[in-house]
Amino acid sequence: MKQLTLLFAFLCSITISAQLKSPEAFLGYEIGQQFTRHADVVNYFEHVAQFSPMVSFSTYGKTNERRPLTYAIVTSENNLSNIEAIRTNHLKNTGILSGDSTTDKAIVWLSYNVHGNEASSTEAAMATLYKLITEKQDWLENTIVIIDPCVNPDGRDRYANWYNQVKATPYNIAQDATEHHEPWPGGRPNHYLFDLNRDWAWATQIETQERLKVYNQWLPHVHVDFHEQGINDPYYFAPAAEPFHEEITDFQRDFQTKIGKNHAKYFDENGWLFFTKERFDLLYPSYGDTYPTFMGAIGMTYEQAGHGRAGLGINTDEGNVLTLKDRVAHHTTTGLSTIEVASNNAAELNAEFNAFFNNATNNASYVLNGSQDKIDAVTNLLDKHEIVYNFGNSGYVSGYNYNTQKNGSMKMTTSSLIISANQPKGKMATTLFEPQTKIADSLTYDITAWSIPYAYGLDAVVTTKSVSGNTSRQRSDISNSPMTTSAGYITKWDSMKDARFLSELLKAGINVRFSEKAFTNANTDFEKGSLIITRSDNTSLENFDTLVTTIANTQQRQLNPVTSSFANNGPDFGSPHIKRINKQKIAVLTGDYTSSLSYGELWHFFETQLHYPITSINTNNFSGIHLGDYDVLIIPDGYYGSYFDESKLDTLKEFVKNGGKIIALANALQIFSDNDSFSLKQKTQEQEDTNNELLPYNMRERQSTNDFIIGSIFKTTLDTSHPLAFGYKNTYNSLKLSADAYQFLDSGYNVGYINGTAQNISGFAGKNALKNQDNTMVFGEERLGKGSIIYMVDNPMFRSFWENGKLLLVNAIFYVNNSKVRI
Repeated sequence: MKQLTLLFAFLCSITISAQLKSPEAFLGYEIGQQFTRHADVVNYFEHVAQFSPMVSFSTYGKTNERRPLTYAIVTSENNLSNIEAIRTNHLKNTGILSGDSTTDKAIVWLSYNVHGNEASSTEAAMATLYKLITEKQDWLENTIVIIDPCVNPDGRDRYANWYNQVKATPYNIAQDATEHHEPWPGGRPNHYLFDLNRDWAWATQIETQERLKVYNQWLPHVHVDFHEQGINDPYYFAPAAEPFHEEITDFQRDFQTKIGKNHAKYFDENGWLFFTKERFDLLYPSYGDTYPTFMGAIGMTYEQAGHGRAGLGINTDEGNVLTLKDRVAHHTTTGLSTIEVASNNAAELNAEFNAFFNNATNNASYVLNGSQDKIDAVTNLLDKHEIVYNFGNSGYVSGYNYNTQKNGSMKMTTSSLIISANQPKGKMATTLFEPQTKIADSLTYDITAWSIPYAYGLDAVVTTKSVSGNTSRQRSDISNSPMTTSAGYITKWDSMKDARFLSELLKAGINVRFSEKAFTNANTDFEKGSLIITRSDNTSLENFDTLVTTIANTQQRQLNPVTSSFANNGPDFGSPHIKRINKQKIAVLTGDYTSSLSYGELWHFFETQLHYPITSINTNNFSGIHLGDYDVLIIPDGYYGSYFDESKLDTLKEFVKNGGKIIALANALQIFSDNDSFSLKQKTQEQEDTNNELLPYNMRERQSTNDFIIGSIFKTTLDTSHPLAFGYKNTYNSLKLSADAYQFLDSGYNVGYINGTAQNISGFAGKNALKNQDNTMVFGEERLGKGSIIYMVDNPMFRSFWENGKLLLVNAIFYVNNSKVRI
């Protein structure tokens, strides 16, 4: 009977395998002949999982456009039947789960198509899957391969659908052809136009948030992010370029080289060109290669020539035709080669993984103080990465003080947040919280500073000795009750949670005021910017008290009911310094000339964080709109050149003169600078007399870094008496993304500025660029007629991770020059 059962199972297995189709047979065309729609990619993976006992396929979330986010687990049939035990044993090896581990399996995670228009990689994912289970089964005996076939489905379909609509038949290889020039915004970003390859650490996007839940369940030994680069660069693979972050181990460096040499063997056999050790470094922690590296993996980027320009085929500058088939073959080869090396070195990977997560000798602790809302924002981020934290006890801690940039002490309370480096994910914690990034080479690929205490506006000390704390804190939900005898309600103003509360009040039709001066009412002190919701402003609302308290309870905001509008000190409710907040109608410029990333940051902010409506106006339609229908126009970072000609500039001036507000971010300031109609003046760098014309060719690039600022943190002074700075302290740490510098406004308000010698707290700034930041405006307001232009040299919305800057934008919208009230 047992033999019959085994025979039946064997025959069933043969029958199922016979039904398994190759990608070509399933799709009806050879891989590389077309760009496959995301839905068809998902269908193929589901087909393989149905007919192969070596594959399981799951959905881990949905995109903003409701496309599924998926992953496949590929391994031997025996491993797949014991997959949960393998996974938990692996996590025990890291110390994240307790218990003894006997794991001997290598875990490889392959991520494809994080940039939607780098579309060869998803095609390669299907080819890699099929080859694995039909030709490379031996590797799967000791290896678990996780395949995410498309990290960015919305972006991929944006690109693929566009390309399929416009391509010639047969495809045109001329670089001038329409099919090689994507329209704005291109397929690279996701729905909200975010670069998902810069979002791993900050997890602002739904794709990242959902992926991390699965990633943290597995923590692979090896992670590969498949990309494409310019059409004239053949193929890049590990080892990475300098600088390497100091937390990266020698083993991780060496194993990258081992994998790279294996790739080189196959590329040399096929006569394919490649390069290594250039351009793509391992410093900034939010990439698809660096984030896994700080989580113990051998994290790598593979870059194939092509990108959105290549289409199905294109002529390179060297006269060669680069086809999609070529690109798929290269990515398939490196994917399989990676698995091969991991399988052959499974024992070493497990041993080194165990060592990476053993941080018992690191006694550093990061202690953070600040408003409860900001502490909560940090714990929400840590929860996404499953980094352990505690809360403090009463007393003092000593160490390096982030505010003073020298050793000192700080008071600790039961609300203080403690993150210890002595935990399995201690290296990631150290990377995210380190006060100063150590940079071995200034020629780096991305920003060079990101420290969470600065980004979230918190006081912090890092100690060399472990600080004990409590695993929980005493907290209870806020529950406000209506007070029908009150003159109104007052709430604080210093966080994005307060801004969301204001947004909900305005959308509900509740009139709200804010105070331009500090005041005392009912023997309670309130700072500038405090929200005041008066009964007298809302007499038409029969359910006023219930409505206000319901919104406050939903938003978990503490209301302070007061019986009288008479203040003990400072302005009464009827004072001219208690300003009515307008329910602003906001327009945001989008389309050609704007930075799609900057626009996306704003779009995402209003829709998912502030929850306040905006109207997006395309640059192609700008001349035909009536700006007077809006109260605020936000101009994102961009490359406007001659777009704002004299006619459009006159339109902007009239809008402002009539009471409108313009908020200009980063490069958008150049629309107004050095124009006689505005007081904004750019500050140019003084050139050194250094005989640059005699500088050797190979030194020119490095010499040019003297003029650069590469994402560095600068100490900035705020004029906290100005509404733009309400809710802030007088010192703000600003993330400076470029060397652009502007003189103090001689007609207006210099609200954020560098007074005297510029202080670069963390990150790289070239000596010429640093000197040019002395005595410069960072945030300012210029009045023109009844309205204002708010200048933001540093973009506080950058990648949506600089949490402490977001209230500046809200203040600019609702508080600055609040003289125009829409009836």
